[in-house]
Amino acid sequence: MWSDIVIPLAVFAAGLIATIWLRRFAYHAVERWAKRTKWLGEEIFFQATRVPSILWCLILSSALALAVSVVTPHWKHWANKGLWTLLVISLALTAANLMGKYIPLYEERLKATQRAIAISRNAANAVIYFAAILILLDIWGAPTTAIIFLIVLAVVVVLVAFRETLPNFLAGIQLNARGQFKVGNYIKLDTGEEGYIKEMNLTDTLIESPNGSTILLPNRKLVQSTVSNYGHLMKKAREPFHFFNRVHLTELTGLKAKNLKELADVLQTAPDSIIYYHTHHFLEEHHYLTPEPANDFAVWVSDALGDDVLGEKIANVDAFEFPTLSALRERIVNVIGEYISLEPELRRAPAGREFYFMKSTSVVMSTSYVARDLREFVEALRTLSLGSLYFHIFESRLRLGRVTNDFSVWMKDSLEEQELAEAIEKVNPYTYTLEGVRSQLIQLIEKRINQS
Repeated sequence: MWSDIVIPLAVFAAGLIATIWLRRFAYHAVERWAKRTKWLGEEIFFQATRVPSILWCLILSSALALAVSVVTPHWKHWANKGLWTLLVISLALTAANLMGKYIPLYEERLKATQRAIAISRNAANAVIYFAAILILLDIWGAPTTAIIFLIVLAVVVVLVAFRETLPNFLAGIQLNARGQFKVGNYIKLDTGEEGYIKEMNLTDTLIESPNGSTILLPNRKLVQSTVSNYGHLMKKAREPFHFFNRVHLTELTGLKAKNLKELADVLQTAPDSIIYYHTHHFLEEHHYLTPEPANDFAVWVSDALGDDVLGEKIANVDAFEFPTLSALRERIVNVIGEYISLEPELRRAPAGREFYFMKSTSVVMSTSYVARDLREFVEALRTLSLGSLYFHIFESRLRLGRVTNDFSVWMKDSLEEQELAEAIEKVNPYTYTLEGVRSQLIQLIEKRINQS
């Protein structure tokens, strides 16, 4: 009868009109939501679903028409299976297409590597196709229990095989989602590792430490540790600063003095190594004392000769004011000479308490610390030895022959940090302990870093 054909066609037409109207309504709703939320994936969604959505309307309309048709139950059964199969395949392909475009879009915004994007895309496709296959097997009545068991077994084997990699992969996803760290940031872990982030992927993070070495950190460690992020790259120096250390070899000279005149006479012709030893070794060996400890000459005059007045005058000679050891020697000799002119009666040291002149020879050694900017410099400054600090602060002034130090010279010449260099020059190292000097320098440099 004509109704056997007209009714299914009418249902098909009505269903197609209704589903196309619903499709249009859904697209308008997505468009309004995307504008309100500023969603970046709107265009991708429309492009990926525009054609498949028409096919879905046709499939649903055909299913409705088939339900009211006079086709035998046997053929209806197989026709429905075919329609559902077509729908599942279409949905799976569309979902894979969407994931293939969304994953690069969002992971590029998170600065993920191409490797991470490829892994994420493949993982998403595997999940989509796996779900589609299971649904199709169920539609056609195939046994799925055994297949699911084998797949679960395979997943367990993979998890066991990649038990070290998987936590790092999940941690990498977490780090990317947070956007907490970026390439170029300077980070420091509570376990001691620190440096600039050179590369990040979904399993590991590569950082370059202040001494120039590279450290590969598992992402799991970044998530589990307390990490300080100091932010962006600093201005690079034209030449890196290499930290040095040195040790002193002390030698007896055979020279000695029993009174002030003999002390002054030896000092007038003594080499700089003798002056350096007796005015600076006490300072380094007793770096924990503040204010500045006395020099050996002042101590001998007070203790061996019993002349506290002259001892105090010699102790008050500020080594910071003299750019050279020759100038420092001249000042000490003048103080002694002026005192002798006023007190012609010379005191004599008891036997065995004579002043024995020593001299110092320095052996300079390089360290592993290298700084290319202020942040690397201050991090190295926190941990380098007091001997290295002493070398660059005290010995450099005498080596350079001017009232400055190696740090200020580098900051002026290589970093063009004139104000910071001058501020460091103004720190009188003779009025602090060595740890106090370190603390003062760190405060000045960190203040400058925070201003940049």
